[in-house]
Amino acid sequence: MSKTIRVIQTAKETTDRLTEKDPLIFLPDTSGVESELINIYDDLEYQEIEGFGGALTESSAVTIAKLSAAKQKEIIDAYFHPEHGIGYTLCRSHIQSCDFSLGNYAYVEEGDAELRSFDISRDHESIIPLIKNAAAAVGEDFRLFSSPWSPPAFMKTNGQMNGGGALKPEYREAWANMFVKYIEAYAAEGIDIWAVSVQNEAKAVQRWDSCLYTAEEEKDFVRDYLGPALEQAGLGHVKVMIWDHNKERVYDRAKVAFEDQAASKYIWGICFHWYSGDHFEALSAVHDRFPDKKLFFSEGCQEGGVHLGSWNTGERYGHDIIGNLNNWMSSWTDWNIVLDEQGGPNHVGNYCDAPIIGDTKNDEITFESSFYYIGHFSKYIRPGAKRIGFSKYTDKLETTAFRNPDGTIAVIVMNRTEQELPFTLRFHDELAENMIPAHAIQTLLIK
Repeated sequence: MSKTIRVIQTAKETTDRLTEKDPLIFLPDTSGVESELINIYDDLEYQEIEGFGGALTESSAVTIAKLSAAKQKEIIDAYFHPEHGIGYTLCRSHIQSCDFSLGNYAYVEEGDAELRSFDISRDHESIIPLIKNAAAAVGEDFRLFSSPWSPPAFMKTNGQMNGGGALKPEYREAWANMFVKYIEAYAAEGIDIWAVSVQNEAKAVQRWDSCLYTAEEEKDFVRDYLGPALEQAGLGHVKVMIWDHNKERVYDRAKVAFEDQAASKYIWGICFHWYSGDHFEALSAVHDRFPDKKLFFSEGCQEGGVHLGSWNTGERYGHDIIGNLNNWMSSWTDWNIVLDEQGGPNHVGNYCDAPIIGDTKNDEITFESSFYYIGHFSKYIRPGAKRIGFSKYTDKLETTAFRNPDGTIAVIVMNRTEQELPFTLRFHDELAENMIPAHAIQTLLIK
């Protein structure tokens, strides 16, 4: 009996939004078809997936809290419900404030290098309740990693959290100890921190919370301070990642850190953003040189405020996710899971789009195209899935393929062109003919 293939589709100018279509049927390849093929090679295995998710920022938490209880539940279920949602399991949060906070804040009082005043009560107001809601919806697969945007102002060369500056050398030990205190404080709330990055966007002077590290400074901080501090506190299991910035220099940054064995032993991987372009080859360069290190997409969003109804936003996500996956990325987190009707709140006016926009004035939520495009990956490529081999007849069909732990094979095909495109899926000498509409994405599930 021939196998059937489930087809999930999202397409522009239709009502298809992660919509199940009629199944395809595999038939024997009796004539040796050569044209318009997508081949699947399930004997070739590449990286294993840790998970997909998004950022639980203060801005997201505050926006969600302003909505009705019914809308709040709808958002949590949409992202995190194991059956009805899009399968998020891996989330990011911020250590102290970021631009998507209501303002600058630190966990210690000005000048307190001994950290006696350390206090996460600000996070109790909105962030921690959101994290707990997400974790409860996901269950045991939930993972959280956290990144600082800036040390406390007094620890920095510019004396403020915003505007770049660097960590003063005399505060490196205190700052490393703040990571430890943060992880321990969250553990006391029943929240395990799975991983940390050293610094969000370590090369960027921003008008919001930011801090600069050269490659050598970041590597030395991990080697001499952060790694030992975590180890001494019994937190050596918490994964450490570097860079947390754009892909164009991800290889350069990796070389400096990973060639120093004393630093490299503490570093699980390198995380990256998308704001400087594709640079997919740079990810493969890191993997080829340092195959034991993980590649983690830690942030991306559509900048410039809310783009309500834009289809390009979803396609931007789809293109980047496919390119990253095909070049050894193993984890993926979006930026804010929810923002308000303005694309905030943001304490410096750096408004952005999010996959769900919450209209706090009218108690309405809008699912952007990005939500559905992300869902084609996050819902159907599960933690523990492994990328498998494929080939395609045209670059117009952006493609990737995975085998899930339950044996299901997920093939994602995206068409960003103005024309519908035919293809025939070829797997184990069987064929299934298909058509993908213009500006559409499909997930094909082979059980």
